[in-house]
Amino acid sequence: SFHFLISVSRLFLSTPAKAAAPLSDRRFRSTSSMSSYTELARERSKTVTSFYNQSAIDASAEKPSVRLTPATMLYAGKSPDGQHVLSSASYLHKELPVRIAHRIKGFRSLPFIIGCNPTILQVVSSYTSLWDFSIKDQETEARYSKLVKQLLDDHKDVVTMLAEGFRECRKHIMDETLVCNFLDTTLTSRLGIRMLATHHLALHEDNPDFVGIICRRLSPKKIIEKWVDFARRLCEHQYGNSPRVRINGHVAARFPFIPLPLDYILPELLKNAMRATMESHLDTPYNVPDIVVTIANNDTDFVIRISDRGSGIPHSILDQVMDYHFSTAEQSAQDPRMSNLFNNITNSGPQSGPMHGFGFGLPTSRAYAEYLGGSLAIQSMQGIGTDVYLRLRHIDGKGESFRV
Repeated sequence: SFHFLISVSRLFLSTPAKAAAPLSDRRFRSTSSMSSYTELARERSKTVTSFYNQSAIDASAEKPSVRLTPATMLYAGKSPDGQHVLSSASYLHKELPVRIAHRIKGFRSLPFIIGCNPTILQVVSSYTSLWDFSIKDQETEARYSKLVKQLLDDHKDVVTMLAEGFRECRKHIMDETLVCNFLDTTLTSRLGIRMLATHHLALHEDNPDFVGIICRRLSPKKIIEKWVDFARRLCEHQYGNSPRVRINGHVAARFPFIPLPLDYILPELLKNAMRATMESHLDTPYNVPDIVVTIANNDTDFVIRISDRGSGIPHSILDQVMDYHFSTAEQSAQDPRMSNLFNNITNSGPQSGPMHGFGFGLPTSRAYAEYLGGSLAIQSMQGIGTDVYLRLRHIDGKGESFRV
């Protein structure tokens, strides 16, 4: 529907609202309603034409993406003269336009007229600045890195807004499978783009524990503890208390890995476990069972299991909790997995990370895990509790199975 088009295109790709508001205000103050309508229609027509007729985007969309293994990124080396940064910039300069063009092509393939939004032209123009750049030396690389950082900052909230747009227009979606496949591809592609861009920017930093975004000796226990503290603060703010979290298993494990995907996934899983625990013990909020996080590690992969005793997920909806936009909030006051109650808080602060409300958290986490060559699975016993298994492949050695 037209409402769906406007919402999705505005929310996924739009520039900040301030850029469009002054023009709109001037238009409606200076012309009649009829002429304003005509001008809006003309602008939308130009936007659609531009969106579907960008030669640079069309050419880039025909090129294959060159994906890197994390091991390649890890062992690329660091040169004293900064040549490794220039090499990274050259790769990014060639690769980013291709990946962005593939995503724009994906939007074009949807059965909706995405280009109707008058702000799309501005957005496409902001992206096409990547096509026109030339990396020659450290000075031009510095300007390019500044541009990449600005694009990351401008689009950091895109997924949350995309989730809201799809939620508002869900009644117009006829083919759930098409939308699910589109969202899986779009969200994981965006994760890959952000990982590559963040990796390049991080190569400028002098951190002995990291090569770009790859931690040389990541401790699963430490990153879990970081997000446990975060989730407990949110939980205490909402419920006045929070469950204790016990971490066991291979707590001393350390290995090279990329923390960024875990920073997307772990807050969502821990937040869900705490919410389920607290909402199933509302009569005794200061006497709730612990959440147990178990780490298992071998040469091929590692598993993080999060176990709660939050009364479990009803069998009737267990198969739906991984669906985009599924929420039990409409069915029950006590939502064990997907209530927006806690999501609103999680998305409200500067440390909230990239997780999103409106039923996007778990399916997005699953898509990210599968993108990294792993999996996300849920086992639940109604009336008892839920176990969530996050399995991820190592990036080094024989376990490597994914490319960024």
